[in-house]
Amino acid sequence: MGFVVTDLFKKYGEKVVVDHLSFEMREPGVYALLGTNGAGKTTSIRMILNMLAKDGGTVQWNGEPLTLQNCNVGYLAEERGLYPKNTLMDQLLYFSALRGVPRAEAKKRITYWAERLEATEYLFPKQEGKKKVKPMRADQLSKGNQQKIQFMLSLLSDPELLILDEPLSGLDPVNTDLFKSIIHEEIDKGKYLIMSSHQMATIEEFCTDLTILNRSKTVLQGNLAEIKKSYGRIHLFIKAEQDLRELIEQAGITILTDIGFSYQCRVTGEAQANALLKTLVEKGITLIAFDLREPSLHEIFVEKVGDAHEE
Repeated sequence: MGFVVTDLFKKYGEKVVVDHLSFEMREPGVYALLGTNGAGKTTSIRMILNMLAKDGGTVQWNGEPLTLQNCNVGYLAEERGLYPKNTLMDQLLYFSALRGVPRAEAKKRITYWAERLEATEYLFPKQEGKKKVKPMRADQLSKGNQQKIQFMLSLLSDPELLILDEPLSGLDPVNTDLFKSIIHEEIDKGKYLIMSSHQMATIEEFCTDLTILNRSKTVLQGNLAEIKKSYGRIHLFIKAEQDLRELIEQAGITILTDIGFSYQCRVTGEAQANALLKTLVEKGITLIAFDLREPSLHEIFVEKVGDAHEE
C-alpha cells in the first residue's frame, strides 16, 4: 500500500506555495522531489511530516493518515540545527528517547553509527592521562561533522520512511561517498526514501521516480528512466584532434559548447548524428569520442524550470 500524497496544498495570504502536489510510492525505493529555491519542496516535506498545517490534501501511510505513531520516520532537514552548547551524546540520547528507542538500545545504535560515520572520536573521546575529557558539544565540530551527527539522528530510530533534504550539501568528496554508501545500504534494507537535492547527478544515482516543482506547480513527474527515454538520444558529444565546427554546422546540428575541439551538440535524432559520423569517417577524421545519449536529469531540469529565479 505504501506512501501516498494527494493534492497537497498550501498558501500564505494570496500566494500559493504548494499547488496540489500528488505522488505515490507503492513499494520501497527512492523518490526525488526537485525544484528551484522557493519552488515548494521544503514546505511540502514539512506538511508531509505534520510540522506545518496543510490547507488541503492528504498524506497516507499504508492506507491511514501518516503520523509519527503509525510510521517510523527519519528526517534530515535542509536547515541543520543541532543545539550548539549541548553535548553531542546528550542530544543523541534525547532525540532517541523522543522516538521511543530505549536508552540501552540507543547507546548500541549510537556506537554503531559513530563507527559507520567515522565520528567515534567526537562521541567517545579518548582519555589522555589523568586529565578529565569533557564531552564534546556541537559547536566544537565543523559543519561537515555536525552533518554526520544530524544524519545519525535521522537513522537512530531505524526508520521505515527516511526523508533527506539536501543530504550531501557542503560535504567534501570523502564524506560524500560515505553518506552515499549509507544511503545505498538503507535502500537495500527495503526503506522508503524521499530525497530533495540540487545535485542532479546524485538524484540520478539513487532515484527511480521524481517530481519537479517550479513556482509551486508540478511541471514534470514520473519514472526517470521512462522520462529520459521519451526525449530520445538527442545529445551528442564529439571530441577530435582538429576543428570540426564547420562540418557540424553543415550537418544542421546545433553546437551548444565548443571547447578545445570538444563539442556538446543537440541533434534531431539518431539519423542526423549517423549522417555526421559517416561524413567524418569518409573524410578520414580521427575521433576521440562520439557519444550519442539521452539528456541528463540536469538538462531536463533546466529545460523544465527555465530561468526561474529564487523567490
